[in-house]
Amino acid sequence: MKKIVIIGGGAAGMTAAAAAAQNSRRANQKSEIWILEHKDMVGKKILSTGNGRCNLTNEVMNSDCYYSENPKIIGQLLDKFGPEESLQFFREMGILVKSKNGYYYPRSEQAAAVRELFQIHLEHLGVKTRTNVHVKSIKKDGCAFMIHAAQSISAKETLSIKADKVILTCGGMASPVLGSDGSGYALAQSLGHSLVPVVPALVQLRVRNNPLKRAAGVRTDGMVSIYENHKLMGADTGELQITEYGISGIPVFQVSRHAAKALHYKHPVRAEIDFLPELSSKTMTAMLRYRQKRQDNSCISEALLGIFNKKLIPCLLKNAGMKPDLRISELNEPLLQSLVHTCRHFPLTISDTNGFAHAQVCAGGVRLTEINASTMESLRCGGLYLAGEILDADGICGGYNLQWAWTTGYLAGLNAVSDKSRT
Repeated sequence: MKKIVIIGGGAAGMTAAAAAAQNSRRANQKSEIWILEHKDMVGKKILSTGNGRCNLTNEVMNSDCYYSENPKIIGQLLDKFGPEESLQFFREMGILVKSKNGYYYPRSEQAAAVRELFQIHLEHLGVKTRTNVHVKSIKKDGCAFMIHAAQSISAKETLSIKADKVILTCGGMASPVLGSDGSGYALAQSLGHSLVPVVPALVQLRVRNNPLKRAAGVRTDGMVSIYENHKLMGADTGELQITEYGISGIPVFQVSRHAAKALHYKHPVRAEIDFLPELSSKTMTAMLRYRQKRQDNSCISEALLGIFNKKLIPCLLKNAGMKPDLRISELNEPLLQSLVHTCRHFPLTISDTNGFAHAQVCAGGVRLTEINASTMESLRCGGLYLAGEILDADGICGGYNLQWAWTTGYLAGLNAVSDKSRT
């Protein structure tokens, strides 16, 4: 009987186990499918996805929604198992799905229900799950593998498990409290793989000597742009959150991987905030001139009240070199242009991210050129398959990282039960 051991019981690992068990049954093969998970339950990280609602996937799905050294391979994999196949997979599991503007969620909007139904499904398929197991090493033994593990991270007594195939779905380093501690990278490297440097992604950004600190707690629409060595690396628009340490919110998450990569290489990183992205500089200038005529006795801080949050105004004026009590009638052309420029290009020096503990995913990982893009099998070690966040692919917010887990997990599980793998 063929024994397939999946190391890591997150989204990719559970999908791989289900795919392997389902296709083993369909092919009338006798296979023993195991999941080794070092947390106390499988699928723990799913509980935090989509703010607890589990954004399963997205209607708009292509390689442009991901970052990698080799994005072309991502598109090839999504063509094999994309949103339609994923949604059907979940319907067969008993999950009714609904769409919110192209963002797919379980109808119950409960990530906990997705995790629980997944576990029930795996039990029904006969998948054996062992939790609180920490894998120490994997060694190739002829055509098989020897897996050495401990029942807990600190345990001295080890378990030895022999497997015909191994699927590595250990996750990355984001949110280690939920199980992603980076241990999978060392396992992959021990079996011949190399890594693209791993950094936090979809994470908050810390600002040196934060000039927006007085506006902490403010939520405002805006556009954030990230520059590395004066080169624009990425930009996104939406609701920003200003904090004491820096900036947060979906737009910040979307561009944070660019900042994290640059910081990893010790390059200078700057953010620019456009606090009025819906207007052109020309329109904003005309609006302020109009207010000069209508509110000539008002001070500049009062004139901006209807445009910006009250806590944000002193920060903008200070950066523009103006006092809050400056009369708007005294706003000459140089001062006017300085104010417009500040509102459209507010500069921030990025000093760090909030780290892996607060990141939703990682950027970097095992190079996609080191796997077979048709099967997810390692090109460095026959019989080894890799899936999920351990690979060099990170998506933007909106169900893309879960889709990557479903796609790669399913393909790995499907192909691991075949007899066509390399030795």
